[in-house]
Amino acid sequence: MTAATRATTGASTSERPREVGRSYAAYHRPWWFRTFVSAEFLIIALLVLVWLIATTSVDNFSGPLTVRYLLMDIAPLMMIALPMTLVIITGQIDLSVASTMGLSSVLVGILHVQVGLSIPVAGLLAILVGVLCGVFNGFLVAYVKLPSLAVTIGTLALYRGIAVGLLGTTALTDFDQGWSDLATSSIGESRIPAIMIPVVILILAFAVLLHFTPFGRGLYDIGHNEQAAWFSGVNVARSQMTTFILTGSVSAAAGIFYTLRFGNSRGDNATGLELEVIAAVLLGGVLIFGGRGAIHGVLAGALLIGVLSSALRLEGVTVNVINIIIGLLLVVSVLAPTLVAGVQRLRSRLGGSSSAPGGSPPTTEPSEASSPAPRNSGPQNSTPHEKAPRATTH
Repeated sequence: MTAATRATTGASTSERPREVGRSYAAYHRPWWFRTFVSAEFLIIALLVLVWLIATTSVDNFSGPLTVRYLLMDIAPLMMIALPMTLVIITGQIDLSVASTMGLSSVLVGILHVQVGLSIPVAGLLAILVGVLCGVFNGFLVAYVKLPSLAVTIGTLALYRGIAVGLLGTTALTDFDQGWSDLATSSIGESRIPAIMIPVVILILAFAVLLHFTPFGRGLYDIGHNEQAAWFSGVNVARSQMTTFILTGSVSAAAGIFYTLRFGNSRGDNATGLELEVIAAVLLGGVLIFGGRGAIHGVLAGALLIGVLSSALRLEGVTVNVINIIIGLLLVVSVLAPTLVAGVQRLRSRLGGSSSAPGGSPPTTEPSEASSPAPRNSGPQNSTPHEKAPRATTH
């Protein structure tokens, strides 16, 4: 990397001062502390606590069928939460996932019941339509540069409107019984539903994609600073497009399972599921502004929502009250990182000037981070010749 490139990238990354000087502050603690004292493991601990409370205080929660139906209920939630994690890590959001799921359900019903195609062929075509839905969302966000919130609110209504328009208020129920039985079957003699096999495969695939590939590291870079990610070689538009294609295709696949499990195809299937998906992702420690998150935390968030919903239903709590509780969890998960960051900034201001020798390490880099470029300096209004001498002095 040339001196001019280092200078321009340094100027762009200085726009996010909270990310510049994290190296010492983030890594001076032991690895086990950084791993286990985190938002993800806090949610895992909360999940274990809620499970123990529900097991000991809720009638029939520890019954033999509870785990089976709980896993079947959260299977679509966990499937869609995986690509949604990638989308939110880049600083975007996709509110159209439940509508894509409903559209997929309608297409499978029409193609199988009315047209006469087999379930595999109808499902493949429905997934292809889900890919096209993701391409449409991704194109508007990644290349047209429209806000993802506005785009996916619009496509939420668009895809749901198409689904309802194709079937109206009717429902298709004449599905092949063998495929319906397969969707609700268990693994061998266990109580674990067979749908968990593809779910586990998806979990492993997305975990490798996010945490062990250059593509996944690029998503974190985009979430931290999109302009700096572009300077470091990340194809921002293509990465964003890919995440939306993944949400569209996985949502369509979840819609196929939803249809076969309940044996009906309706235009309003999966209405409101996007709330639970986003709540699971944010509860799992993914930052709503992007740049932070992990797959294991998202899985814990999805399981926490599933356990709470199952326990509350067994206690006779209505669906509306459950939705209120999930909404409150969503608000808390959004506010918590902001509050924690505010407390950390306050502590650094109070203790920064009075640190004694031998105390905590400094929170800034000794070279570039300690003298960031001016805020109004950037690659669009500076020349390499102006910045190169400054960069070479380090």
